[in-house]
Amino acid sequence: MNWLLVVTGAMVGAPLRYLTDRAVQSRHDSLFPWGTFAVNVTGCLILGLLTGAVAEGAAGSHVQLLLGTGLCGALTTYSTFSYETLRLSETGARFYAAANVAASVVAGLGAAFAGVALAQAVWA
Repeated sequence: MNWLLVVTGAMVGAPLRYLTDRAVQSRHDSLFPWGTFAVNVTGCLILGLLTGAVAEGAAGSHVQLLLGTGLCGALTTYSTFSYETLRLSETGARFYAAANVAASVVAGLGAAFAGVALAQAVWA
């Protein structure tokens, strides 16, 4: 049963990542990988909210598997983030590469903390 929850979440998360990435990136005429940045920060927010909900007893392990492991696991993408950062660096766009790393870490952690705080405010 657990693997089915993970697979179901991933079946939604993977195409959602691709479609969101393409939609966001098509609206920006920039070297910066806005699409990957958007899905990763959104995934961090969702995972933070879910973590807070589980900690407060508002969500159980099945929801965590479906949304946390499945959806967020397929929605977010460390490999694409790494690849895009490497490509930026290799093509001479080192400022964008460094900005991608710094902004992704700061915004991702900020979103995760905000999600936990929001969950605590709602369910505590």
